[in-house]
Order: sequence, then structure tokens, then C-alpha cells
Amino acid sequence: MKTRDLFYHGLAICTVAIWGVTFVNTKVLLLHGLTPLEIFIIRFFIAYCCTLLISHKRLLADNWKDEFLCFLLGFVGGTLYFMTENTALKLSLVNNVAFIVCTAPLLTMFLAVIFMKDVKLSWQLAVGSVLALAGVALVIYNGQFQLKLNPLGDILALGAALSWAVYSLIIKSLSARYPALFITRKVFFYGLLTALLFLIPYPWNFPLEGLRQPVVWMNLLFLSVVASTMCFFTWNYAVKKIGALKTSNYVYLNPITTVVASYIFLHEPMTVMSFIGSALILLGVAMVNRLDI
Repeated sequence: MKTRDLFYHGLAICTVAIWGVTFVNTKVLLLHGLTPLEIFIIRFFIAYCCTLLISHKRLLADNWKDEFLCFLLGFVGGTLYFMTENTALKLSLVNNVAFIVCTAPLLTMFLAVIFMKDVKLSWQLAVGSVLALAGVALVIYNGQFQLKLNPLGDILALGAALSWAVYSLIIKSLSARYPALFITRKVFFYGLLTALLFLIPYPWNFPLEGLRQPVVWMNLLFLSVVASTMCFFTWNYAVKKIGALKTSNYVYLNPITTVVASYIFLHEPMTVMSFIGSALILLGVAMVNRLDI
């Protein structure tokens, strides 16, 4: 790994670490009466306003093709990813969904090999990805794997993973021509725009006065400003600098940050399987990120 790239790898790791603990904030908001769709809309609305304050000189892309790609980013990386993942959680086991969504880097690799001429499938890339995915399985299932499939729920979870893989590759395409902040603002705008359409079948129910509760607005601000505005920017910037495959590969670290957060904040013990799985994840990620891709 080149020394000058260490900073960008650090950005990707920090971003995933923050995303890995946001389940706590979301859980608190759900317990206070907000629906997943309402959380998403508020989160992306505040994030869009924040990025618009900083990036407002250029509103549109250079051409309609790029503008359409920006729309796809907001739809697949925002609305589609969020709705498929959360619907899957209602239909299938949480562990199944968590594991399937973590296949996003593997899907990114396959799509890159198929559609990107400069990416070739090597044994190191394949073995590293499989090792990391095996580690994810050990951390999530903790050695207590139970096969209980729900076809619709599991397909939706796979759709969420696939949508994030497509998002990563489109980001790589656009980042060569546009600043990361411009792309990030577009993601929030089109993600918010397409999410509003879901209010037709799922009307807004949360009372606006409920937003005055400190526990509600503080968690919403964290999700909006830190986990969305800052993290989407750092993620997009990392993709621009070190590539879609290397950045996407850090998604495998998500279960590790979740386990560590649970240990620190919820006092849940870290098992032997958690340590073994974390080691496999780190080994797999290191193998892939040593490649010049």
C-alpha cells in the first residue's frame, strides 16, 4: 500500500466504523415512534441542506447522461438500498439480512471484473474476499448458524447488497469528472426525491412536535450530519482516491465495529468466534487492499 494512500484508507475505515454503530441511533428513534421511512427522509433532508450550504455553485451535471447517473446514485445508494434492507429485516432473520448485505464487496468485485476492463480476477482477490466473508459469517452467526430461509426477505437483502455494489461502481465513474461534495449532494437530493414517493403507500404518521424531544433530534442530527453528510462525503472521496473495490472491501469491517460497540456500550461479551471471525475479516481485507486495483 502506498504511503500517500494511507489517509484515504483511514477515511474509509472511519466511515465504516461510524456506519457500524448507527444501529443504536436508529433503534432509539424506532422505539420513539418514527418509521424507517420517516427516519430516512429526515436524515437525507438535513444532509441535503448541509451539503447545499457548502456546495451550491454548480446545481446540475455537465450533461444529461451524468445527471441521470447522479439520479441512479441517489436511488440505488439511498432509497433502494434503504427500503430493500429494512423490508428484508421485517421478513427474514436479522442475522441472515446482515450477512447477505455484507456480500456487497463480493458483488462489487464481480461487477467490476465484468464491466471494468482494468480489473482482473486474481487468486489473491478471490481468496481475500472469501476469507473476509467467512469472517463476517463467524462474527454474525457466532457459531450458531440456523438455516431458516425466507425467499422474499433474503432476495430483498441481496437486492440491497447489489444496489450498494452498483452505487460504488457508478461513484467511481463519476468521481473522475466531478468533486466528491457535488456527487454527495446529488445523492441526497435524488435519494430524498425518490423516497418521498413512498409516502403515497406509507403516509407520514409521526407528530412534528415529537421532534422537539432531545433524544429524538439529537439522534437525528447524528444520523444526518455525521453518518450521512460527513460519511457519504468521506466514502465518495475514498472511492475517488483508492478505487471502488478497495473502498467497498471495508464494508466487511462493519460486523467488527458492531461487536466492539456492543461490548463497550451494551456490555455484551466478545466470544471466541467473534475474535476468530474478526481476524479472518482483517486478513481478507488486508489481502485485497495490497493489490494494485
